[in-house]
Amino acid sequence: MTADKHLQSWQERFEMAEAMQPLLGKLYRNQGVEVVLYGKPLLNASTIEIIKSHRLVRRHVGDKLRLRESFPFVEALSKLAVKQCKVDIGKLAVNYWREHDDASQIEAYMTQELASAIDHEDNQEARDVVLYGFGRIGRLLARLLIERTGVSNKLRLRAIVLRGGRKGDLEKRASLLRRDSVHGPFNGSVEVDEENNAIIANGTYIQVIYANSPDEVDYTRYGINNALVVDNTGIWKDEDGLGLHLRCNGAAKVLLTAPAKGAIKNIVYGVNENDILDEDTIVSAASCTTNAITPVLKAVNDKYGIVNGHVETIHSYTNDQNLIDNYHKADRRGRSAPLNMVITETGAAKAVAKALPVLAGKLTGNAIRVPTPNVSMAIISLNLNGETSKEDMNEYLRNVALCSELQNQVDFTESTEIVSSDLVGSRYAGVVDSQATIADGNRSILYVWYDNEFGYSCQVVGVMQKMLGLNYQSLPVA
Repeated sequence: MTADKHLQSWQERFEMAEAMQPLLGKLYRNQGVEVVLYGKPLLNASTIEIIKSHRLVRRHVGDKLRLRESFPFVEALSKLAVKQCKVDIGKLAVNYWREHDDASQIEAYMTQELASAIDHEDNQEARDVVLYGFGRIGRLLARLLIERTGVSNKLRLRAIVLRGGRKGDLEKRASLLRRDSVHGPFNGSVEVDEENNAIIANGTYIQVIYANSPDEVDYTRYGINNALVVDNTGIWKDEDGLGLHLRCNGAAKVLLTAPAKGAIKNIVYGVNENDILDEDTIVSAASCTTNAITPVLKAVNDKYGIVNGHVETIHSYTNDQNLIDNYHKADRRGRSAPLNMVITETGAAKAVAKALPVLAGKLTGNAIRVPTPNVSMAIISLNLNGETSKEDMNEYLRNVALCSELQNQVDFTESTEIVSSDLVGSRYAGVVDSQATIADGNRSILYVWYDNEFGYSCQVVGVMQKMLGLNYQSLPVA
């Protein structure tokens, strides 16, 4: 009898999750509403992923959120004229059921909580995006842009620019988008149009353009205008080099997915994106490590004040290293990446000051490359102005992850079993490992995991939206 009870419960949850999926899809594609559950995106989520997302709510609030408790909120949301926003259905449901015993007031409650997005006049025009370079970050950005395909989508991937163009190149590029050894298969279909030199992914027509220099392309030939060019090559990092993109017809702005040199603004989304002005034509999204640590450092500094500290990055190896020993211009990086831990330098600690000037001169940093292909960790050792304890620090950072302005950047885990591979695909800039936190008096050591590829790419998308003036509300506010 007990076995039947568990099976019946599972069946009910499965059917409820299946019923949610078409509603979630229509909300995004017709109204531009992205539904999340305590930060976990439900757009394009599988039935099992929706069920698992509900189970994870216990980690945040201590109690389960059942699908039968959240489904009425998805239904109510689908009936409201809400537009262009992100709605956390988990927070709405949990807050409601804490105060109510039945579902009779859900629609009135939703109308009140989402009032600012109801009948919101959408004056934002869709903008063209070009990916210049199609390596690790370029392909993940493509996945993120393609998953948002729909009438209401405002970031439209129009083209990728590559060097080369030899026979078979187009199919190989498409194959790399279809399959990824780290992040798994592409969620959908990828086709090649050899006659027109294009890739079609889930209905998104992506023109493939071959060029050897940023200033060689006339984007208007392909119907691309006023575009944001996202440079993923890392070859050009200063204003002169990146400025070559702006000589092209059809290009309006440039975003670098690496730390920039000179006076170019380094932006960590969630921390200093408001520094981006309409007149800024070249911006950097900083590095993956800077994005991982800056939100956590901001949160800690806001509450305790940071006197000084050191950041040690345990970083997965990258394409910059050699598979087996060979010449490399940098110290130690010529040694085999899959076989060695390699001490190297990082500018991430100093780069924090570009996004968070209050920490200028207060941090040092170093890095160790390790034999894993993805997911890294930052160990942040801090001397604080105020005193704290492990319990107090963790409680504070847990609240930051749940209900602060940094909730989309900072995640928090209490698992005693989590390891790096569990964080592949994390959409957060950084994940605080609370079990590893050390705090005593005015000293604290924090361990922050981050998917240095996918989590960083999510941050880049945020900067892209800000550069193009595409602003979305996150509701509920608290």
